[in-house]
This record gives sequence, structure tokens and C-alpha cells, in this order.
Amino acid sequence: MFKKACIALLFCSSIAWAQQPQKPEPPLHEVSNKDVVKSVYPEAANVVKANDYWFKVINNNKRIIGFAMISSNFCKDVKGYNDVTPVMILTDPNFVIKKVALLSNHETLGYVRKLEKNGFFDQWNGKKLKEAKSVQIDGFTGATYTAKAVSKNVDFLLSNGVKKLPKK
Repeated sequence: MFKKACIALLFCSSIAWAQQPQKPEPPLHEVSNKDVVKSVYPEAANVVKANDYWFKVINNNKRIIGFAMISSNFCKDVKGYNDVTPVMILTDPNFVIKKVALLSNHETLGYVRKLEKNGFFDQWNGKKLKEAKSVQIDGFTGATYTAKAVSKNVDFLLSNGVKKLPKK
């Protein structure tokens, strides 16, 4: 009888523990949106929302020096190996891509660095938005889930952002 009571107590306590809300883990790899913008536009003084998809990158003279889009508000269901993989796309004033960057995420840092080292994020650089849409992603062994998720985020932004270009 004692053994059955212990098993029942253990079972009930494990159910109660499983039903407790779990705190989300902080991202393994914190990425500052400001640092990403500054890596392309060191003279950037401000980033101002232009529309649902786009932000204007402004310098101290209040001149538009580039544009940015981020996927974090739209692609919450696109997950890499561990969780969501939000990206930022930075363009010049003529909408030529300058940088694609992975923002704060839970992906394994070693795999993200492998993608960076192999030029994965550079595949879109130097291309206009419509041209970048046709980039065929090569396979990236060892980081396939992350690469596919990042590609889906980029594809979403390219497909939708091109329809709502901000005014210069």
C-alpha cells in the first residue's frame, strides 16, 4: 500500500510540475539591432519606421542613407533548430541589399558562425530586392535547419517588402 501511495504521489507531483508555466530561456546569441545597422552604416544617427515592413536609416543631416526590414514581427512560426530565427535586411537607398543578418536567436552559435564563415548570409548582398528573391540557397551541412529558417525569413521579407517600398 505504501508503495502505491508513493507512486501516486510521484505521478501527481510530476503532473503539477509539468503544468507550471515555463520561463522562456534568454536567447543564446544576443544581437543588437543597432549594432547591425551600425556595421553597415556607421554614420547612422536614427532609424525611423517608414511602413509595416520598412525602416529608414537616417544620418545626422536627416538624410536617408539606407533602409532596413526585420522579420521578427512576421515570422514567429518560422523556427530553426532551436527556435525562431529573425533576420534584418539592410539596403542602400536604391534598395540594393548590403547585409542580411540573423538577430537575437536560440540557434547554436557554432552553427551560426559556420554559416557566416561559409558566406551564407552574403548570398543576397549586392542584389536588388527582386533579383535577391531568385537566389538559390546552397545546402549547408550541419546547419540545415538554421539555414532553411533564415532563408524563409528572408524570402518573406523580400516577397512582402518589395510590394510596400518606402518613399525616399
